Amino acid sequence: MLSLTLALMLSADVPTSAQATVEITEWQVPWENSRPRDPFVAGEDEVWFVGQASDYAAVLNPETGDMKRVDLPDGAGPHNIIVDERGAWYAGNKAAHIGKIDRETFEITQYPLPGSGRRDVHTMEFDYNGDIWFTAQGANQVGHMDAETNAIRLWDVPTPNARPYGLVVFQGKPWVALFGTNKLLTLDENDTPQEIQLPRENNRPRRLGVDAHGHFWYVDYAGGYLGRWNPATDQIDEWQLPAGVSSMPYAMAVDHRGYVWVAETGVRPNRIVGFDSVSETFTKPVEVESGGGTIRHMVFDPASRALWFGTDTNTIGRAKISY
Repeated sequence: MLSLTLALMLSADVPTSAQATVEITEWQVPWENSRPRDPFVAGEDEVWFVGQASDYAAVLNPETGDMKRVDLPDGAGPHNIIVDERGAWYAGNKAAHIGKIDRETFEITQYPLPGSGRRDVHTMEFDYNGDIWFTAQGANQVGHMDAETNAIRLWDVPTPNARPYGLVVFQGKPWVALFGTNKLLTLDENDTPQEIQLPRENNRPRRLGVDAHGHFWYVDYAGGYLGRWNPATDQIDEWQLPAGVSSMPYAMAVDHRGYVWVAETGVRPNRIVGFDSVSETFTKPVEVESGGGTIRHMVFDPASRALWFGTDTNTIGRAKISY
């Protein structure tokens, strides 16, 4: 049993004295009701994203606003996309495969997941070898794809129906938010799944981030908390977000200064709010002009010093950070 130290701020009336703020720009996606999501910045003029509801990947040039569409196999249901020099890799959430798109020719190669039953590739991230770690929510599994052989290995999550969801890779290992229970998960030195218990039975971690100190941050979608777990001490601290239990925090990212940024999706319009881990205070929330609908995933790009996200209101958003 882990020893848990909780710093719970139970009031929704949380101080908002942190100094950072964001300026949000949105680009309207021309393919209606397509649920654009999970942008990945591959260059100043090359921001990839996927259309989960319309089976496409696309490239945005932020300077011109131009978008190029790449049609994916029918029924792919792309959920996530990550990009390196080999190509743009998408999660074929509804079609049991990982796909690679050539960045020049847009030719697609599919890598089917092994086994039977649910094989719903969910969220992916590279490690320092270029291997891909991923979650499979419905299958209740965590997976790994070898960069050289393309071999795919799967691990079952010990807790049934744990719904492995958000994922980050740190020091070569996957760290996973188990959205169906109040736990996180990683693999130990023997590649055996290890679960980390979080406080409160109704805690539902949905996304994860990690800072330069190796502290893991999570958002509790059900309770409206931002949490931090320190693996070195097993200490867990939590702070309730400005919108309190109505916050429904979803997308999140950690920036180069250690601020943790969160999308509050339970309020209309959605809001982006930051947390200064030094002063332990929140920034003033900034509303998303399009409304956002639901902002599901967010990444921090060091080059543009910005957060990137997709919205259910059919836009790709950039939130430039200033301090």
